[in-house]
Amino acid sequence: MQSRVVASEEGKSKGLSLGSMRLFVVFIALCVVFSVISIYTIKHFGIKSVVTTMSSTLQPCVEEHGGLEQWIKPPSNLIHNMSDSELLWRASLVPKVKRYPFRRVPKIAFMFLTKGPLPLAPLWERFLKGHQRLFTVYIHPFPSYQAHFPPSSAFYKRQIPSQIAAWGKMSMCDAERRLVANALLDISNEWFILLSESCIPLYKFSTVYNYLLKSKFSFVGAFDDPGPYGRGRYNPNMAPLVDITKWRKGSQWFEVNRKLAVSIVEDTAFYPKFEQYCRPACYVDEHYFPTMLTIQAGGALANRSITWVDWSRGGAHPATFGKSDITKEFFDRVLGDQKCIYNNRNSSVCVLFARKFAPSALEPLLEMVNSKVLDF
Repeated sequence: MQSRVVASEEGKSKGLSLGSMRLFVVFIALCVVFSVISIYTIKHFGIKSVVTTMSSTLQPCVEEHGGLEQWIKPPSNLIHNMSDSELLWRASLVPKVKRYPFRRVPKIAFMFLTKGPLPLAPLWERFLKGHQRLFTVYIHPFPSYQAHFPPSSAFYKRQIPSQIAAWGKMSMCDAERRLVANALLDISNEWFILLSESCIPLYKFSTVYNYLLKSKFSFVGAFDDPGPYGRGRYNPNMAPLVDITKWRKGSQWFEVNRKLAVSIVEDTAFYPKFEQYCRPACYVDEHYFPTMLTIQAGGALANRSITWVDWSRGGAHPATFGKSDITKEFFDRVLGDQKCIYNNRNSSVCVLFARKFAPSALEPLLEMVNSKVLDF
């Protein structure tokens, strides 16, 4: 009886083994068939295996914490899609802690408000050469203009998003605020100088830098003109925010420090008053910033411009100088007859820039540099 049981169990075992072998052979055959079909499909139809092309959507559960560098690094590209209101808001943000937790090298922001080309750029290149760590350049031309400077130029890709600016209208101040706001995005910019395509430097870079570095004041022309072109342009509807005794007139071309630059971009009180009540024959670019800054921070202003102009020829605009005007005697007159107050003391260095110079003046201006009449 026992032998029958053993024989029966052995038979079952053999049957199971034979069945397993058959299943294994079928499985192997199916694998071979599937492999052949896959190879044929890839070869003839270019369909890649899902296994080899699928990329994992799983991300490592690690939160990245950027360092201080991401907050202090200036924008790598000046072109952005912010509206003016967004830009001014972003630029008005200031740190509450006054001491910088890193080595900050203050820079000059040269802000060019232009119609288009910068014909005197080669002269500026000479002036700026070798001082890349101490300055930045911003260009606000007409929107349709596209600059084409070589990569080696200080003006290369320094054009900001712009809009049309009309002389004597609020759009001109909008353009100036746009320049200041873009420059404020670089936390290293400390001094903000508004220039035109017809401006030139009068001294070497180190002289200009140290003049601004040591100054206790910002250079905004702001004076009380009792005549028809000063107080005569005042509109009583601007009171009480702007009283006639605080109404000021000054040059459009200014230099302000970072604190005053923030005041310019964050203003929402004076702007609507000037936009509504200062229209030609009230020229807002001559009154808005001088008046606003006098009211808000009068003690911080030198009440003079550092950009020289010549009004002796009369008219609505200062004199323009061309090729025949550029002589040593001309610059002796510009540089040699200066008297002003600098840090509450008498000084013979009062202007650092000059305008207006025509494109034809470029060649003789470069000759003035080569001959050291202009020392840069």
